[in-house]
Parts: sequence; C-alpha cells; structure tokens
Amino acid sequence: MKAEGMSARRPLAERRIVMASHNAGKVRENAALLAEHGIAVVSAKELGLPVPEETESTFLGNATLKALAAARASGMVALADDSGFSVASLDGQPGVHTADWAEQPGGGRDYGMAMARVEELARPHADRTAWFTCALVLAWPDGHTEGFEGRAMGEWVWPPRGERGFGYDPMFQPTGERQTFGEMSPEEKHRISHRAAAFRLLAEGCLRK
Repeated sequence: MKAEGMSARRPLAERRIVMASHNAGKVRENAALLAEHGIAVVSAKELGLPVPEETESTFLGNATLKALAAARASGMVALADDSGFSVASLDGQPGVHTADWAEQPGGGRDYGMAMARVEELARPHADRTAWFTCALVLAWPDGHTEGFEGRAMGEWVWPPRGERGFGYDPMFQPTGERQTFGEMSPEEKHRISHRAAAFRLLAEGCLRK
C-alpha cells in the first residue's frame, strides 16, 4: 500500500461537509471514515447538486474539479473522491476511465461487463499486477483546496470473487491477502484500501490540528 499527499495548510473545522459524489459506495465508505472524527456527511445527490463532467487527466485533477463544484454550489466544505482501477499490462488502464468502462449504451453502469473487458484484454499477458488509486480533495467555498492520494497494490484475478464492495472490487486481490476486496468485510477493506491510505494523509493534514 502506497500513499502520497501534500502538506495541508488549512485544518477542517466544520463538523458537517458535502460528499461530492452520487456513488453510494464511495459516499458510504468515506462517511464511515469521517464519522470516526466526528464529521457528518451529506451527499451531493441528497442536495440535488449536478455532477460535473470529469475532464481532467489525473485522479487529483478530477477530484479537485468535483470538490470545487460542490463547495461553490452548496456553500459548504466539500470532499471529493476520484478513484480507479489500473492494470500494469494495459498501461494503467482503465485508470481515470474506470467508470467509463462500465457505461452501458442505454444508460447506467455494468461493472460485471467492465471486469470482463479487463480480463479479456489482460488475459494474454503474464503480468497480473494491478492497483487501485484514490484521490481525496477537500475544497472550501472560497476556492482553497487540499489534495491527497493513496494506492493499494495487488493483482487482478479471474473469475471475480465476492459480493461485497463495489465496482472492480471482486477482481482485485491486494498484495499479501488471500481475499479480494469483494470478499472482505468493510472493516477489513478499510484497513488496507487505497481510500484508507488517502484518508490517513487527509486526517494527518487536516483533521488532527
């Protein structure tokens, strides 16, 4: 597990913030991590905030875009999460396009289809190295931002295993573990996940002042 972050200059004083996401899984996992610090979350979906188009080429770039949009629209501090699944033999794809690979022509997302696409393209290669990346960005209505990035290393597996988690979790087995993210309990996943790695940096920089 790897994590990188920038030294924060502004502590988070608010006890209630906006989670700039319409993804129930991301909202749930981040809300659980924030609750440990006495911070409550309201989602962008609950507030009826629009979802900005993700036009950046990096996780931190997209997270910053989403956090600023939610902070300015709500007048509250916002936390955005941009994360994705990468496969070494596919040159880091799907990466920032992780959700796009699951998009269906008629609307909605099918992650079973997306995982099958990853397996089909990666199958000819011996290297099964894969990783999840999570970028977390806090944004204030005045435009100030703090960004942090975490990574969980492992390998992709096929067939997918487990009904827990969300997205590509069932096909990712973290280094040193026997279970996929899809088989782990939320507590087990939180201990080693890319999101937990990024959140630890966020907590050290903005929550422990």
